[in-house]
Amino acid sequence: MAKDYYAILGVRRDATPDEIKRAYRKLARQYHPDVNPDPSAQERFKEINTAYEVLSDPKKREIVDLGGDPFSSAGAAGGGAGPFVGFQDIMDAFFGGTTSRGPRSRTRPGADAILRLELDLSETAFGVEAPITVDTAVLCQTCEGAGTAPGTHPTTCETCAGRGEIQTVQRTFLGQVVSARTCPSCQGYGTVIAHPCPKCGGEGRVRARRNLTVKIPPGVEDGMRIRLAGQGEVGPGGGPPGDLYVEIHERPHDIFSRKGDDLHCRVTVPMTAAALGTRITIKTLDSEETVDVKPGTQPGSTLRIRGRGVPHLRGSGRGDLHVHLDVRTPTKLTAEEERLLREFARLRGEEVAELSRQKGGFFSFMRDAFNGHA
Repeated sequence: MAKDYYAILGVRRDATPDEIKRAYRKLARQYHPDVNPDPSAQERFKEINTAYEVLSDPKKREIVDLGGDPFSSAGAAGGGAGPFVGFQDIMDAFFGGTTSRGPRSRTRPGADAILRLELDLSETAFGVEAPITVDTAVLCQTCEGAGTAPGTHPTTCETCAGRGEIQTVQRTFLGQVVSARTCPSCQGYGTVIAHPCPKCGGEGRVRARRNLTVKIPPGVEDGMRIRLAGQGEVGPGGGPPGDLYVEIHERPHDIFSRKGDDLHCRVTVPMTAAALGTRITIKTLDSEETVDVKPGTQPGSTLRIRGRGVPHLRGSGRGDLHVHLDVRTPTKLTAEEERLLREFARLRGEEVAELSRQKGGFFSFMRDAFNGHA
């Protein structure tokens, strides 16, 4: 039974080439061995690559749409007459001859790769040149991508004479139909590698670990991806490499939290300082700033320090730093402190708590409370 390559990529049968490419890239990043160490993910990754290879090739996709499998050895058998007869085969019965599709290339584009990179807040804010280590397929230096052992070359397939396909004769309701099938001996390449490269086994590529340096621009955010063109997987047969995507993950900071390009922090001030006013020094990511706390500052008040946040990724300038004030009330008082506070409360007439009333009276307050406005 032919594989459902559409189901493997999770796309409709009428999906456009762009939709197929997007689906492939999404799944490839999810199941790539560098990201997903699960052994079952490796098999899934191979399935995804095979499905994309089929559906991105118009000729192979046509075979799938007609009910066949371009990689099926049964469908490519040279002597037997398989059950599948394509639309092109029926047209050949009317007009004579067969359309040669030609051998397929051993050289195919490589897949994209993804790498997770953890950075501190100061690194994402101001940028950094970070060293990274990637494990991808690279060009085999022994055979330079040819896949053959040194001093040897691919030989023309004797089964198909280099055409990459063989012709079969099938009986249909229209009579005899001459159809073309992928050659089972060379798998459609038209050539056979009798002596594969001992290092890559005929693949033209090997897996290797490389050290690179990625330049992180100032202002990147958690989850953003930086594209390194041509640094992904080298394709089979030494094909052009895909791209490498470096996904940024920002570590939590001990003091600051980030929302976009703005930074937030909390500072605790004593009750007396909030009442009388004071000056506090805030250590930002790259400087020290002194700000005034006005007399009578209430709990939950926020001070805004302009231009002390994260630099904008696109454009000039920086975000702001928001300092949220927590007013600390003493929990233990000496006898003298308690006497002074009671005297202070008596002078202000604050010995008894009062119920705050909104405009309109108590019933208006209760009405607003039920409506969520209290």
